[in-house]
Amino acid sequence: MELAQVRLLVTDFAACYRFYGEVLGLKPQSGASEGPYEKFSPAVGSAGIALQDRAMMASVLDELGAEATGHRSLVVLRVDDLDAYCEEIVGRGAVLVHGPAPMTDRMRVAHLKDPEGNLVELQEWLLLRG
Repeated sequence: MELAQVRLLVTDFAACYRFYGEVLGLKPQSGASEGPYEKFSPAVGSAGIALQDRAMMASVLDELGAEATGHRSLVVLRVDDLDAYCEEIVGRGAVLVHGPAPMTDRMRVAHLKDPEGNLVELQEWLLLRG
């Protein structure tokens, strides 16, 4: 088995597309900025984050409501220099809700939300810092 992606069901596809592509700097697979689907990948690694129009999936799975309530996901991205990356993305419109701050003796983190309220955690692994 191979993990292909984490897919987020979103209602404002264009805003989320901009957030993951322009603010976080992930690379879109096809450039489908209006949806209903797009996969984003970091510069390194094989994992990806995909956006799926929530209404489209609701037509397939009746149990999905028009709007999600509460936190249903946490997207985690590892970066080499948390402070520099946070400064960079704040300059592009991100709003940090926590950090950068230590989470454990091995990791520093910062948290922000995408336009749909999905939590994004940025991690800097201190053990990788020589």
